[in-house]
Amino acid sequence: MTTTQYAIVDPATGATVRHYPPATDASIAQALAASDAAQTGWRGRPAEERAALLHRVADLHAERKDDLAALITQEMGKPVTQAGIEIDIVVSIYRYYADNGAALLADEELAVVAGGTAVVRKEAVGPLLGIMPWNYPYYQVARFAAPNLMLGNTILLKHAPQCPASALAMEQIFCDAGLPGGAYINLFASDEQVADVIADPRVQGVSLTGSERAGAAVAEIAGRHLKKVVLELGGSDPFLVLGGADLTRAVQQAFIGRFGNAGQACNAAKRIIVLDEQYDAFVEQFTAEVRAVEPGDPTDPATFLGPLSSVAAAEGLAAQVDDAVAHGATVLTGGRRIDRPGAWYEPTVLTGVTDRMRAFHEELFGPVALIHRVADEEEAIALANNSPYGLGAVVQCDDEAHALRVADRLEAGMVYINDAPGTAAELPFGGIKRSGIGRELGRYGMDEFANKKLIRVKR
Repeated sequence: MTTTQYAIVDPATGATVRHYPPATDASIAQALAASDAAQTGWRGRPAEERAALLHRVADLHAERKDDLAALITQEMGKPVTQAGIEIDIVVSIYRYYADNGAALLADEELAVVAGGTAVVRKEAVGPLLGIMPWNYPYYQVARFAAPNLMLGNTILLKHAPQCPASALAMEQIFCDAGLPGGAYINLFASDEQVADVIADPRVQGVSLTGSERAGAAVAEIAGRHLKKVVLELGGSDPFLVLGGADLTRAVQQAFIGRFGNAGQACNAAKRIIVLDEQYDAFVEQFTAEVRAVEPGDPTDPATFLGPLSSVAAAEGLAAQVDDAVAHGATVLTGGRRIDRPGAWYEPTVLTGVTDRMRAFHEELFGPVALIHRVADEEEAIALANNSPYGLGAVVQCDDEAHALRVADRLEAGMVYINDAPGTAAELPFGGIKRSGIGRELGRYGMDEFANKKLIRVKR
């Protein structure tokens, strides 16, 4: 069996800080038994009790914000100010489901033609496995765990190997909040052990946020065992700047949307598409913004752009950019690894990207913006939809009715108008095509792993 290495490797320096022992087969077996044993009691608690515990989980995240932020700054390089913002979003997610969970679980009455009554009741299905990525270590867990714990499911959580400290910190929060033993269990599992967990008949579903390859592998195993999956995978989201758009606003939102978290977000503004009439002005302003960014120490609260998550990530991004340049793309700024230990890459703007280049077809997970010039709106929409992904999109246009008509034609799970791509506890998150299956957050996040039980009374 292959052993997965759980360790903190500081991406700002490249130094290995600490190794963590992986799960044994015996500990996995114990976790499965504990999660299954906790299920009946947890789902049987009144919704108000589960809500109160989620409020306590939110409280503890808020109380430990600085310590939690420092952990992920060291684990995956997120600038500490942005790490703190992530904690704030996490708090809002747990509070949203605590405040609204009971209403979201209320019976839905159906009109019955033949008389009598019928309701649909949402019930827990059992233990669930979550497989989470490194780019938003707390947020990704919260949007899976919060609705499902509120629903009454129990959670087995396999985090990214480079986020062991934050994984343990979350498990401790659930313990300290008073969740019963077995309701939330962290697993430092290998890929082989994950496959065994998915196959176990006690596990009723699996949610993964990660790469296409990981999603396909998990879906294949789950499909063989008839398990429900939710997959939130990659994205190459378009950011359309149409005629009449406020350029100052568009530049600022494109900049934040592309370079926040060092560009390591599935719904980042990865492909900026600008009409010819505004292209030159947009490129000039946007490139000036990017040139002004100085990558810096992620522990400094003033730092906006830190390192990538790992040296491997920086090397992979460099290979994609080098391929684009070799095939004729133009680098307006950046375009190289930064010569220092760790996972540093210059903030970069590329133009002239064509379908002969990897960057046209692949997701660029780092601080690299692609700007495309298009002749008209039809070309902009066609280019936006010319992707295997369909996660999110942004439309910048001061004519709201016009922007809404364009939004209707975009192949995406989410469209933001005159806003940077983002997230909120009450808004559903998810995509189409190769960006995944299912939705998280909002009321839709409560539905994915619920048994929608029909109860029919004939009179």
